[in-house]
Amino acid sequence: MPKSNTSWPFRWDLLLRYRFIETIALWEGRLTTRHLCDTFGIGRQQASKDINNYLREVGPDNLVYDKYLKGYKPTPEFSPRVTLGLADEYLHLMARNNELSNMFESLALDVANVEVLSVPVRDVKPDILRPIMQAARQQKRLEVDYVSLSNPDREGRIIVPHTLVYTGLRWHVRAWCEKNQEYRDFVLSRFRDIPEIMDESPHGMAQDHDWNTSVTIRIVPHPRLNRAQQDVVEVDYGMEQGALEITTRGKLVPYALKLLHVDLEEELQDPTAQQIVVHNRDEITPWLFG
Repeated sequence: MPKSNTSWPFRWDLLLRYRFIETIALWEGRLTTRHLCDTFGIGRQQASKDINNYLREVGPDNLVYDKYLKGYKPTPEFSPRVTLGLADEYLHLMARNNELSNMFESLALDVANVEVLSVPVRDVKPDILRPIMQAARQQKRLEVDYVSLSNPDREGRIIVPHTLVYTGLRWHVRAWCEKNQEYRDFVLSRFRDIPEIMDESPHGMAQDHDWNTSVTIRIVPHPRLNRAQQDVVEVDYGMEQGALEITTRGKLVPYALKLLHVDLEEELQDPTAQQIVVHNRDEITPWLFG
């Protein structure tokens, strides 16, 4: 388990790569030197040396080379040494364009005068996440057990996942649902048992029209604020010419509004409580829940 201070026996650059090795191996089930080369800009020889040093100095029993996978996979005795072994570590790594920045963020640094609120961890087991990721990358059907508020008893269904999505509060996977014959969002923490990978499917990301449709949300200061108050709001949100335009995927519009704390029903209430409103409400209405 990671230590609670900064007294690591490794240089920080090595520690970052060791954490990357551990995270990728645990959650994807396959680690290659290419992972390290592409992420850290190092040569294949250095990447191979890092993996061997990890096996010798950090987790001697954590990884084993699989000639069929042509990479290292976690052993049954795998035990996190420089990470917490939480799904959030992998998911947030995948969510950022800059993996190195994210890894620095997740280090246990002794930084005074800064406090960051964190959302509750909705943990996901590696045995559940691995096949979801593999099926998404190979466009394969996945047999899963899933629960929901409308159906709290686990229900078997077949999905074809294509993208993991972080909404700012929780993770879900966008997938084709064979039962409902449409693309839907499935919350990761609601999968039960180990998904089973099946054959390939014609229903991939390219066929998800709603996912591939771009929608622009136009945010403006609440019109009931006075001019001086609107100026403050414009600066707060970095608006240009009195508006902030956010372009996202059609199916992500509701999540974007939640991140902005925009409640369309509250727009008629106290403008100092919700200081921004959606200017092009008619255009985004088809993409709202319900």
